[in-house]
Amino acid sequence: MGIQVHLEDVLKARGMTSKELCALVGITEANLSILRSGKAKGVRFSTINKICWHLKCDVGDILKFDGKLEEEDGNED
Repeated sequence: MGIQVHLEDVLKARGMTSKELCALVGITEANLSILRSGKAKGVRFSTINKICWHLKCDVGDILKFDGKLEEEDGNED
């Protein structure tokens, strides 16, 4: 996998819904869903900054490296 997204856990811990976070950050629910599922190919630093600010968390609370190299074409060694 490479990078794992733990945004759902942080949302639950903060008692916030995805819909509330979308409104605060200014992104669509569809885009947040893609990020939460770990299927996003990229995310702007400004978006991560807003998410962390509104959730009062660190980047490392929502994004974790699992020690594996993820290849661009989806194949993993």
